[in-house]
Amino acid sequence: MRSIRPLLAATGLVAALALTATACGPSEDQSADKPAAGESASGSGADGGLSAGLADTLKKHGVDPEKWKSGEWKNWDKDKWLREAKDFVNPVIDGLWKPDRMKSAKDPAKTMSAGDLSGGQGVSDPEPKPVKAEPEKTPYHNYAAPVGKVFFDSPEGHMVCSGTVVKDPKNPGKSNLVWTAGHCVHAGSKGGWYRNIVFVPAYNDQGKDAAALQNAQPQEVAPYGAYWADWATTSGEWLTNGGPTGGEGAPYDYSVLHVKPEKGTKSLEETVGNALTVIFDAPEATQISSMGAWGYPAAPPYDGLIMHKCVDRPGRLSISPSTPTMYRIGCTMTGGSSGGGWFSEGDDGKLALVSNTSIGPVTSGWLAGPHLGKGAEQIFTMMSDKFGGQ
Repeated sequence: MRSIRPLLAATGLVAALALTATACGPSEDQSADKPAAGESASGSGADGGLSAGLADTLKKHGVDPEKWKSGEWKNWDKDKWLREAKDFVNPVIDGLWKPDRMKSAKDPAKTMSAGDLSGGQGVSDPEPKPVKAEPEKTPYHNYAAPVGKVFFDSPEGHMVCSGTVVKDPKNPGKSNLVWTAGHCVHAGSKGGWYRNIVFVPAYNDQGKDAAALQNAQPQEVAPYGAYWADWATTSGEWLTNGGPTGGEGAPYDYSVLHVKPEKGTKSLEETVGNALTVIFDAPEATQISSMGAWGYPAAPPYDGLIMHKCVDRPGRLSISPSTPTMYRIGCTMTGGSSGGGWFSEGDDGKLALVSNTSIGPVTSGWLAGPHLGKGAEQIFTMMSDKFGGQ
């Protein structure tokens, strides 16, 4: 049985996992390039500011672009719910994600009970002891600059996940890429792409509670504003096999977003001051001494307002003999932390993203995330190439 050491080497490991921003904080004067929450600029052009590509895609599926922005996006009829990889659309809707709407977003819980696990038990390690999630230090932009929240609309209402700014090889120092979970952007085998997907870095930067946020200024809730996804990609396995509790799509439950600011032109990486490298050939769980998960848990006993983290030695979790083994750590974070990055040290000693939160048990206590391999690398490279030089 493997050794479990919750918050292993708290003074050294957690310090090593700290994410220090290198750019100005949101309180400093970057207003010329930085949007305020609730503001947006749709741009100019036909169809209410939609690009020709977006407008054409909507029209191809029998959707009037102007009606979409006026509320047609709320139509989740099967024949209107775009699901194919090539059909992603996410036009900016002015003022949709106001602070109150962000605060009331629900978690898209992907949970499973022990009885849901099938097959492959021989390569699953014993269930880890729970590791209590610790609140991140504030302000978040000084300690976890690349971490933020992903908001989106689904048939069940407006939802929230977590995400991480990651480096873009084709745009060094100016990345607009965000890593999250597949189930935060697409419903999997039974549905299609979610809508109005935005990323809010350093959400609630000062870590205020609900009472303190009652009369907060928009910049306190979303210090860097909202970045709308203008393209998203996830694995073919998630599109085909992803289910309400992860299913056999769970080991492939990852997504890359390309985002743009509601206002201004500065890249996401320049704005927040940091981004993480993604490692696609990380060692197996048995070779990793510690791994940290960051996110904004929103299901009870949490309320989604405070960033938390867990650090533990990872173990293995097998969903099925036919799918890759996942990483698993002890952690009390709940739904809403889905999509949040899992970080470990690379060969160069620097922090890197090696997984993301995908599933956890009904009772909480542990989290599991995919081992990122060739398939994940392919969708990441495709996204980087698609927007190379932009």
